[in-house]
Amino acid sequence: MTNTTQAAPASTRDRLLDAAAELFYRDGIGVGVEELCRAAGVSKRSMYQLFGSKDEVVAASLERRVPASEAVLLPPADDDRPPRARILHVFERLEAMAAAADYRGCPFVAAAVEVKSPEHPASLVARRAKDALTAFFQREAERGGAPDAVLLARQLTVVFDGCSARAVVQARPLDGLAVTTAAALLDGAGMRA
Repeated sequence: MTNTTQAAPASTRDRLLDAAAELFYRDGIGVGVEELCRAAGVSKRSMYQLFGSKDEVVAASLERRVPASEAVLLPPADDDRPPRARILHVFERLEAMAAAADYRGCPFVAAAVEVKSPEHPASLVARRAKDALTAFFQREAERGGAPDAVLLARQLTVVFDGCSARAVVQARPLDGLAVTTAAALLDGAGMRA
C-alpha cells in the first residue's frame, strides 16, 4: 500500500490572501479587485462573501503577514544572547532582506503610507505591527539596562523604518547602515555588551 498523502487544496480565503499579499507588496494596494481575484482564481462574488470590502482584504492580508514577519526579523525566544545582540539581530535581518532584488520595504509602512488614513483597517494593522516591534526593542533595552528604554525603542524603530525606506528609494542594499546606526544608538544608551 502506497501513501498518497497530498496537501489539502488552499481555501478560497487562503488563495485570496496569498494573492493579495503578493500583489499588494509588489504593486501596491492600488491593485484592482478584478486583478486580485484573477490572480487568486476566485470570483469577485466569493471575495465579497468573505470580505465586506477590498479594504478588509488589505487589512487581512497584512494581519496574516505579521507572524511570518516576526519570525524572520526577531530572534527566536530561546536565543540567549545579550539584549544588544538580540536587537542588532533585527537590523542584520533587515540588511539581508534589503539586499534581495524583490525587496519593496516594510509592507506595514508601505500600506499605511498608501492608504493615508490613520483609521483605515490596514493602518490599524500596520500600527499594531510597528508597536510590536517597538515593544520588542523596549523589552530588550530594559533588560540591557538602558536608562530610557522607551525612547531608545522608539529611536530604534525610526532607524528600522528609515533604513527600510532608504533601501527602497535608493534601490540598493544598506551596506551596514542599519546595523551601525542601531549600534550607535545602543552605545549612546550604554548598551555596549
